[in-house]
Amino acid sequence: MSGNTFGTLFRITTWGESHGAAVGVVVDGCPAGLLLDESDIQEELDRRRPGQSNITTPRKEEDKAQILSGVFSGKTTGAPISILVRNKDVDSSKYEALRNTPRPGHADLTYEQKYGFRDWRGGGRSSARETIGRVAAGAIAKKILRINGIEVLGHVVELGGIRAKEANVEQIRSNTEKNPVRCADPEAALKMEAMIHAARSEGDSIGGIVEILCVGVPAGVGEPVFDKLNAQLAHGLMSIVAVKSVEIGIGAKCSLMKGSQMNDPIKMHDGKPGALTNNAGGILGGISNGEPIICRIAVKPTPSISKEQSTVDLAEMKDTRIKITGRHDPTIPPRIVPVAEAMVALVLVDMIMRGGFLKTSSLG
Repeated sequence: MSGNTFGTLFRITTWGESHGAAVGVVVDGCPAGLLLDESDIQEELDRRRPGQSNITTPRKEEDKAQILSGVFSGKTTGAPISILVRNKDVDSSKYEALRNTPRPGHADLTYEQKYGFRDWRGGGRSSARETIGRVAAGAIAKKILRINGIEVLGHVVELGGIRAKEANVEQIRSNTEKNPVRCADPEAALKMEAMIHAARSEGDSIGGIVEILCVGVPAGVGEPVFDKLNAQLAHGLMSIVAVKSVEIGIGAKCSLMKGSQMNDPIKMHDGKPGALTNNAGGILGGISNGEPIICRIAVKPTPSISKEQSTVDLAEMKDTRIKITGRHDPTIPPRIVPVAEAMVALVLVDMIMRGGFLKTSSLG
């Protein structure tokens, strides 16, 4: 199986399965001298871990990070950083009955078709638990970005068709972590939470939209043509399990606009040219323009639902029906927020390093 590594200069390789002994990541290319300890990583993993509230899976995992290499006396050495998180609350019993019946909406059938053999325990490598390695690596990337004056903020803007009011940076900073759905609009958050409970009571699930805002990215980040900044962001975000589409800036609405509406007027501001609006989402020609970078991802409903569904029995090669039991999230967007932030941070650090923008003198 290939495709487990992401990045060019700042590279990560995730490893492990949902019901295996552990999951983790190797980060290669982190500059030497960065102050780093396990608490930096744990803070982000705690935002992602299961069992945080009554709208997430009841699976209880500490998701405690252990740094195995690449850090000495509290600083990165420049060597690969290996991070391990052990799986402790594993219950594979619910999956025994599903080993020959691929779950609709999951990668069970495609893994079977590609490899002819798969780890059926909780989805194995295709499980969302793989994202632990991304979040751990993203914690390092976010720390590097903060030193360079860049902040990455994610929040849920839509859930089950309920749309939040537009939020500014301060509202996103202040409100997002104050409710279990990670929405910067408190009123919409309450409605979203009620909808989650309603869907769960029906044995169903709901999807939504997450927005990621990047503040402080300098102009000039991104490589034209195939390695455009927006292309790399789309690559990183689309690689997250359950993400079905990515928007940059105004996104799909651009198809309904005229050029006179879409174009961001350019004016002088404090002696420098800048855009008056930000329909482009901070990127033009694949290169950052100094405005906030805005991305949105559409996240599908959790495919593991307790409603009866049609599938096939691979052992007997006949149609059948299944009803999935076990511990599952009734919605994904609230827990995908730190994952999306991590992928955006990883892309930004890699592209900043490639463009020579990284300030390494102040890492310590």
